[in-house]
Amino acid sequence: MPFDWTLNPYRGCTHGCHYCYARRYHTQFELNADDDFASVILVKVNLVHVLTRELARPSWRGELVVVGAATYCYQPIEGHYKLTRGAIESLLRARNPIGIITKGPMIVRDRDLLVELSTIAPCTVYMSVPTVDEHAWALLEPGTAHPLQRLRAVRDLVDAGVNAGVLMNPIVPGFSSSPAKLERTVKAIAEHGARFVGCNVMFLEDGTRTHFMKFLEHEFPSWVPRYEKLYAKKYAPMDYRKQVQGIVRALQRRYGLRTREKADGAPASPASHDAEQVGFAW
Repeated sequence: MPFDWTLNPYRGCTHGCHYCYARRYHTQFELNADDDFASVILVKVNLVHVLTRELARPSWRGELVVVGAATYCYQPIEGHYKLTRGAIESLLRARNPIGIITKGPMIVRDRDLLVELSTIAPCTVYMSVPTVDEHAWALLEPGTAHPLQRLRAVRDLVDAGVNAGVLMNPIVPGFSSSPAKLERTVKAIAEHGARFVGCNVMFLEDGTRTHFMKFLEHEFPSWVPRYEKLYAKKYAPMDYRKQVQGIVRALQRRYGLRTREKADGAPASPASHDAEQVGFAW
């Protein structure tokens, strides 16, 4: 991760995305990575109080804080608790740099705070839109807003003056990895005015791996052997990831989109430096 500090108001997520790496964190609370992850939401009700106290410490150096890196911070329960908004207000008072990772259009609610913060400190919004393919979205992200709703939120934020872009995270082999699907997604991102785009191929570990393989066994049993080979380890093979990233890089250039690294100054991963445009089957 190209940052040291992350803030997550909630654990668990009603989005229920089958690929979500945060599923593994639920097992730390003696819950499972399957149904419990999408139905049992842990709320850090004192988060804003603790954050405000920590930001006031003389030892705090105003480092970048990324909100929502482990669990989405704008899931429906945020509408009641407003912990994410409270955290942004606290970071705004401290004039602290911020990044926000989300998968929902609710972030537009806090546009006023993000616009104000953008005038005094670095502020970047990363909207997760892995694909605009309807079939892949319905299968993999059952509880999320439609991809085009998320892209319209990006347009709203950019038009207001916020540095907002899209992370195509994760690209899931076989579901959203074909060149045609990648191109439709990058084209839609460009058409909605995103300031940048980045991508990563799905990785699997611990509870997430177990859940995802159960999903495959139930929905696409013929794919299981191929996935077992592709994900013999946590990450898909480097060659495969380079192929996917290479096509996305070529599409970025075609549609005039900046990379995430150029847009917000975050360091690039080694793979993204040497990605080439090559063909791949899946």
